[in-house]
This record gives sequence, structure tokens and C-alpha cells, in this order.
Amino acid sequence: MAAEEAPPFFAESIVFLAATVVAVPIAKRLGLGSVVGYLAAGAVIGPHGLKLLGSGEEVLDVAELGVVLLLFVIGLELEAKKLWSMKRDIFGLGTAQVLMTGITLFAFTRLLGLAHSTALVAGFGLALSSTAFALQILQERGQLSSPYGQRAFGILLLQDISIVPLLAMVAILAPGEGPSTYSEIAREISIVLGAVAAVIIAGRYLVSPIFLLLAASRAREVMLTAALLVALGSAGIMHFAGLSMALGAFLAGVLMAESSFRHTLEADIEPFRSLLMGLFFVAVGMSLDIHLVADKWPLVAVGVVAVMTIKGIFLWALARATGSPNSDALRIAVTLPQGGEFAFVLFTAAVGNSILDYETANLLIAIVILTMLFTPVACLGLDTLAARVKARGVENPSIETFEEAAPTVLVIGFGRFGMVVAQILTSEGLEITAIDNRPDRIDYARKQGYKVYYGDATRADVLAAAGAGKATLVAMCVENDKVMGKAIDLIREDFPGAKIFCRATDRAHALDLTKRGVDFQVRETFESSVFFGRAALEVLGTPVDRIDQIEEDVRRRDEERLAVQLEEGMFAGADRLHKVTPRKFGKASREKASAD
Repeated sequence: MAAEEAPPFFAESIVFLAATVVAVPIAKRLGLGSVVGYLAAGAVIGPHGLKLLGSGEEVLDVAELGVVLLLFVIGLELEAKKLWSMKRDIFGLGTAQVLMTGITLFAFTRLLGLAHSTALVAGFGLALSSTAFALQILQERGQLSSPYGQRAFGILLLQDISIVPLLAMVAILAPGEGPSTYSEIAREISIVLGAVAAVIIAGRYLVSPIFLLLAASRAREVMLTAALLVALGSAGIMHFAGLSMALGAFLAGVLMAESSFRHTLEADIEPFRSLLMGLFFVAVGMSLDIHLVADKWPLVAVGVVAVMTIKGIFLWALARATGSPNSDALRIAVTLPQGGEFAFVLFTAAVGNSILDYETANLLIAIVILTMLFTPVACLGLDTLAARVKARGVENPSIETFEEAAPTVLVIGFGRFGMVVAQILTSEGLEITAIDNRPDRIDYARKQGYKVYYGDATRADVLAAAGAGKATLVAMCVENDKVMGKAIDLIREDFPGAKIFCRATDRAHALDLTKRGVDFQVRETFESSVFFGRAALEVLGTPVDRIDQIEEDVRRRDEERLAVQLEEGMFAGADRLHKVTPRKFGKASREKASAD
């Protein structure tokens, strides 16, 4: 019996997965990062390589969803206040970079003989860096939250915004096209403003109540579906208005950054983002016309060197002029010198409007892809230079700087116990992140002014999204012993650098925590009972020094009993219990205490 026909894209999926499984580990082994592996895999299996897959443009339509989800996740990490604090980097540094680099590259392409309108599109298209590529590099290096990473992100965000006026420029430069009427311009502006308002209103007032309702159902798959709906729905609204889908998803992420479900959303979307981002870079690699590069290699080589050099110089100079130390300016310069995915959009639009011919557009796309390939090499070169300088013992702040790291705490469980712990930590000005899996607690804590997020502590991806990898200390304040045990095992395995402090619910739990090797554990009932007993003795007239002796003796006996129980079992060590002893002070002491 003949086998049935395979499902659509089945063979293509196998080719894609096989190519990435081979190429990505090799690239990472060479220190070039996973992105280079994806690009190389796409170039090899694409229509200009082994021809195992068809056109990269067909794959790119689906793969661009990876960029959308990436920007949504990035938005989740940026609250509106933090984004507003970056306004100088976004609108100042970012605008200056696009304008100065675009004008310079326009002049350069004019010298190469391109027509005025063609050179204008080419220059500003090449001035845009790759948001997906640069953010992937920053995330892999764990430097997205660093000062230079935040400034680089500000530049990338402005570039994403600038695609709108650049596409309008293409329409204006198109031969035979007259300028739009004022009514058409007003209509376009109203659509854009309406789309932005719709995303803001939905993100601010509708999404959180819906997620509270879904969280109460405890259906993880529904939460995942809702997370994807928020990201893709906001992207679709912006796309309808003619804006970048990635920008729409980013805006939705920023609006959800203050939501209680921020870390769970990030953890749920991360697997889809990673897979689609890999597919995106493979599709970009498939677009590289290797035969065209071989035929026009001198022109392509000049273009790659010119783009990376001009962009790198402007990035370094502008970063230095706006306050970055030399080390950060250098890192920005080697992270953002490549062309970007929006250049493909711009060049395609220019071909459709008869501004660029097909061959010129392919040459420019080849230059963009090759600058992507060489960017990790530039980053690796700077790292190697910094390592050599450090090995020689040379103090060179122009290459290497060290940042002060403030301790952070992850509080898991925000009931009465966790809330008191949070009060003490925040009173010292320490930064805390708190997660709980009960929507009612989260809602109550938020009303009290605490930022608590919805999250399951038994999921490693949720712990990672909540910052367990960066936390100096994890405070386990949950009541459920089994949940705490699973969370401790995950933290020990995936985040070994964090100290673990635990709330023990009873003696048996305390013994279990001791066996697990936590850094600190306290029985809430024992400590409250000791405090209760002290207060009772004070009222009954016992002198303070005698109370101190009693407490010291009780604690010593309790520790000895715990040690015996660890060796012999729960019911051992009864002889260490405190026995009844006669009072060692008489009537005079009682009369003095009564008088006091």
C-alpha cells in the first residue's frame, strides 16, 4: 500500500531542523553566536545553495512573526516609566544616527554612480540596523540590560519607527506619482492614531482583567493562547494602520510590563519566539544570492566595508558625544554596524515603485546579509582585544569597564509571611521581584502598593523570566512543601549562584530543607512561639536575664534535637526537649516584678 502524501511543509521542516542542528552548534563553537549559524544554514540549503528549499521570501512571511514576538518580550521588560527615561536615546541619539548615517551613505552611493532617488533609498535603507540580529546578540551575551545595551536598544527602536516615513519617501520618489492630498494625509494620520489608541486602551484596561479570569481557571494552554493573541493581535492592528508589526507588539509588551502576568507571558512565548527567530534568520540566509556575490564581489566587498565602517564610526562618535564611556561606545559600534531586516521591506517597495531595479536591489540585500555575518566577527574581535589587554595587566578603561552590581531578591509566595519579608527588604532599598500563583493574593498585594507577578515556581522558564538567574537571594515563602521542594531543585540545578532562604512550615519540613542544603531556613511556628513565650514570661514577672537564659537553652536543645533527628529519624531526640524546672527566684523577685 502506497504511503499517503506528507503534510504541507513536512519535508521543508525536516530540512530546516536538520540544517540548524548542524550549523548552529558549529557557529557557537567558533564563538560566532547562533545567528551566524542560522544565516549560514539558510545560505547552504536555500535556492542559491543546495536548493533544498525554495524562495526565502515565502518563509520570511511566516518567520517575521519571530521578530514580532521578540519585540513583545522586550517590551515586557520595559515599563512605561523606564521607556520614557530612554527618550533622549530614542529620539536624540537614534534620530541623529539615522540622519547622519543615511546622508553619508547616500553621498557614498552617489559616488558609485546611482541615480539621486536610488541613492537616497539605498543610503537610508542601509542606515537601518537589524533589530532582530542585534537584540539576539545582546541577549546571548546577557548584555541587553547593560547601559550600552539599553542605548543600543533605543537606537533600534527609533529605526523601527523611522520605517514609516522612509516608506512614505519611497512613495513620493516613485516616478509619475503626485503628492497625496491633504485629506488623504489626514486620513492616514487618523488611522495611525486610532490604531495606537486601540492598542493602548486594550493593553491598559482590558488585558489584565481577562488574564485574571483565565488564571483562576488554572488552564495553562488557555493562558498561552491568550499570550499569543495579545502579541499578534496588537501587531495586526498596527499592520492594518501601515505601521511596523514589531512596533505594535513592542507597544503591547510595554503596556503589559506592569501587569501581574508579565513573567508568565514571557515564559510562555519564549519557545515560539526562539523557534521563529531561528526560522527568520534561516530565511534571510536563503535570500543571499551567492552567484551574484561571486560575480560582483569587488562591489559587494566595497559596500560591506563602507557600510560597517561608516555606521560604526557614527555610532561610536554619537555615543561618545552623548555621554557614553569609550568602552560602551565601542560595543555599540560593533553591535549595530549591520544592515537590517527593514532594508528588505524598503528595497522591495522601491522595486515595486520602479526606483530600484532588480539587480541593484539584490546587490543591496547581499550587502545587508554579509554585514550581518561579519558583525559577530567584529564583536569577537573587540572581546579578543579586551582579553589581551587584560592579560597584559594594562588598565585600559577605553576597552573594559566594570559595573557595580546591586543585590536583587526574588520572593516566591506573597502571603502574610512573604509580605512581611518584602517590607523588611524594601525598607533597606533592595530591589525585589515577587511571584505568586493565586490571583486573589496578587490583586490584594497590588492594592497595598506591591508589584507581584503571576507565576508558577515549579517552572524553570517562569523562574528565569522572573530573574532567578540574576538574583543574589531567592526567598521561598510558599506554604506548600511540595511546591517549595520542586522549586528548590530547579533553582539548585538552573540557577546555582542564588542563595536560597526558606520558610519552614513545621519541624518535618525544616528537616527536609536541611537535607536539601538550603542556605537558611526558619520555622515560622517555632520563632513565633519563642516570641510568644518570652512575652508570657515577662507578664508573669520573670526577669529579663532569666528569660534570655531560658530562650538560649530552648534554642540549644532544639538544635541538638534537629541534629539527632537528621541522623535517626523524626521521632528521635525526645530527651533533648526542655523539661520542667523549678523557678530560681522567690517572693522578693515576684514583688519587684509586680511593682515594676
